[in-house]
Amino acid sequence: MVMTGSCRKYETEPKDWFTSDLTFDSLDKNGTVTAYDLNNIYTYLPAGYNWVDGDYLDAGTDDALPSRLNATVENYSKGTVSLTNNPDPYWKNAWYGIRGANIFLKYVVRTPISATNMQYWKAEARFLRAYFYWELLKRYGGVPLLGDTVLGLNDNIEIPRATYAQTVDYIVNECTAIKDSLRADPAADAEWGHASKGAAVALKCRVLLYAASPLFNGGGVESDATKKALTGYPVADATRWQKVADAVTEFKALGYYTLVTSGTAPAGFINVFINKKNTELIFAKQNANNSLLETYQTPVGYVVSNVQCYGLTSPTQNLVDAFPMNNGLAITDASSGYNAAAPYTGRDPRLGATVFYNGLTWLNRAVQTYQGGVDKPDNPATAQVQTRTGYYLRKFLGNFTTSTAFSNQSHNFPIFRFAEILLTNAEALNELGQVENAVAEIIKLRARAGITAGSSNRYGIRVGITQTEMRDLIRNERRIELAFEEHRFWDLRRWKIAAQVMSTPITGMKITNGTPLTYQVVTVTTPAFQNRLYHMPIPYDEISKNPKLVQNEGW
Repeated sequence: MVMTGSCRKYETEPKDWFTSDLTFDSLDKNGTVTAYDLNNIYTYLPAGYNWVDGDYLDAGTDDALPSRLNATVENYSKGTVSLTNNPDPYWKNAWYGIRGANIFLKYVVRTPISATNMQYWKAEARFLRAYFYWELLKRYGGVPLLGDTVLGLNDNIEIPRATYAQTVDYIVNECTAIKDSLRADPAADAEWGHASKGAAVALKCRVLLYAASPLFNGGGVESDATKKALTGYPVADATRWQKVADAVTEFKALGYYTLVTSGTAPAGFINVFINKKNTELIFAKQNANNSLLETYQTPVGYVVSNVQCYGLTSPTQNLVDAFPMNNGLAITDASSGYNAAAPYTGRDPRLGATVFYNGLTWLNRAVQTYQGGVDKPDNPATAQVQTRTGYYLRKFLGNFTTSTAFSNQSHNFPIFRFAEILLTNAEALNELGQVENAVAEIIKLRARAGITAGSSNRYGIRVGITQTEMRDLIRNERRIELAFEEHRFWDLRRWKIAAQVMSTPITGMKITNGTPLTYQVVTVTTPAFQNRLYHMPIPYDEISKNPKLVQNEGW
């Protein structure tokens, strides 16, 4: 899409929406052009796989590093983000999407499309607008709320930020208002990918989860009361967790979504990400079928169809250690059976579905990440990009374990999936003191993952677990289940633990070849974090154009 516009506004005027008389045509009986404009709004959804200059956002956390040295995303883990050096471009993109939605809603009534399509498409535009506001909210806090207004070139754009509470209410109320005007689940194949009723309720669940979390629920780091109200609720209220649980109940009442369990574990977990339409994916960023992701993430020693793979992402030892054993016990538990001399044996099956580790079979050979192995050549003369941690990213890739080449694969990035809903419910129920109800939700995820039930049928969760212990377990389960789905970066912030976690050394595994192999955990880098990084800075140009747009504290 080509964009032009005034430098005076949050929103840049999309050229193909500006000429509304041509775009929303009374002769467009089949809605062909109108559907194109709606699809354009979807393009502003986050890319997921390459969001930050070609890297996953998780590569700016303790879960991964970019294999390339000095990649842009490391500004987050190094603490070098500034007003003029912020790797995240989403302020601009969100306002593009919001403006596109508002123009669509204003002019779509000119087209003679069916009443059913009019209902669905208007509701979709409102959903997308609410979603874009959500992306702004989690980064910056409250933002100007434009409603249905389409600002013209001569309109006053000095609009102040709404408070955090006002922005939450706006998004939640929009989700409630439109849910019954969206397609019911499941959607027909031709309609899959459009926002459905499930997407609207899932967005409500996520917004309320963040609103109830420590950083936003009275735990703001600001010293200025006005700024604190812009980025969270000034006063904590434990009943906000009940709103989360109620929203999950509303979602479950839809009655369609379930965990994908097809095949032997961890096949169900893998299939969530490569089967275009399934009962777990609620809403996803659409991508064309190809094998680019496999080429970009497969370890560097593989040459497939005469193309060398890039191995762009290096998961950390910190993340690998978070995966329990296949009995559900943490590797730090003396009774877990963990063996440091065979660190990948008997682990949670999700580990091998998330990370390429030494010895894992891929493309009909074992991955070699020991020093001097084909996937860890360690030749300073070539300066080859390769793993910095001893691991590569396996998640989201197709089933090519015994293949000799890639084939085109569906890669639709999950924005909402049912596993997240279960984790959201577990977190809310635990905070409400309903520990055993929270346990039941985690058991569903562990059973699907291939964790063994054990004699107590609790999948490694001990009888009598306390609320505090369960909180830690839920957070860890969320970390491994949702790894690389753009949750860890924001979870560290909403739980208000980023300052602690992102000052802890990031480690990798150095493996020396021999009989047997020897394993040594090594420090790769030590991140840095300042409290101002709990919220992103509003771009400098936007602040300079609008004196009523208050900057977040510390920027």
